[in-house]
Amino acid sequence: MTEDAVVDEPDQELLTIGAFAARARLSAKALRLYDRLGLLAPAHVDEATGYRYYRAGQVERARLVAMLRQLDMPLARIAEVVAAGDGPTAAALLGAYWADVEARVAGQRTLAEYLRGRLSGRSSEMYRKFAIETVDVPAQVVITETRHVLAGELPAWIGASLGRLESAARACGGVTAAPFVVYHSEVSMESDGPAESCVPVADEAAARAWAERHGRTWGTKVAVHPAQRLAYTRITKAQVAHPQIIAAFEAVEEWIAREGLEQAGPCREVYFADWEATGAQDPVCDVAFPVS
Repeated sequence: MTEDAVVDEPDQELLTIGAFAARARLSAKALRLYDRLGLLAPAHVDEATGYRYYRAGQVERARLVAMLRQLDMPLARIAEVVAAGDGPTAAALLGAYWADVEARVAGQRTLAEYLRGRLSGRSSEMYRKFAIETVDVPAQVVITETRHVLAGELPAWIGASLGRLESAARACGGVTAAPFVVYHSEVSMESDGPAESCVPVADEAAARAWAERHGRTWGTKVAVHPAQRLAYTRITKAQVAHPQIIAAFEAVEEWIAREGLEQAGPCREVYFADWEATGAQDPVCDVAFPVS
């Protein structure tokens, strides 16, 4: 008997891998891969021959796995969708994944447009697509957390550190202005900053008392930032992702030089919107430099 034969068991037809592959419109190689990845195990494996057998009822699952792989879905997320079965839970998992894909593609589209312009010598023209303004910021008491972090780690760290600081701000008189992240040196895939998350608070004495009690745990400090003028441009959620955000920073730098101003401190990102509630094209952040 060959592995392409059909085997009958009481009340249950088992298909060889070849017959099952034909029904599922997949290759036997793909089915062996799905088995190895834990996404679709055979219904039965003959101990003597090692031949794999599948039930006809597994066809839909095999096709689902194949289509999800065409979406470049990571294996772990495919396993979650398949385990959820047919229904709203599986549909919601797929919807969440595709929303992530669309956000990433939107960011890549922005980056590709920027790189095409730079490579064709149109950088100055591109920079003028960003509206640059200035704003006077009063002196602020801030609680801060500093970390050496690479670009790939940055989004998760920003969210976590600002969350910790905003929670701590309740014991420091409350948050008085939008939180921001200061970059004391370059953050990229090769350079790790450091970056400093900052949350303005109302009560300096309470902030220093809180830092005395808890600052060592999170590396939290208290600082007083003097009044300063910021040159900034407002960007969307899609534009925040590294490295396309570089275009916004460069646009502000170019504007500062063109206006005859000087940079008076490290650059920053000011987050004024609810990140979770915004879409890819919604404004969420100001890219800013202190100027004099």
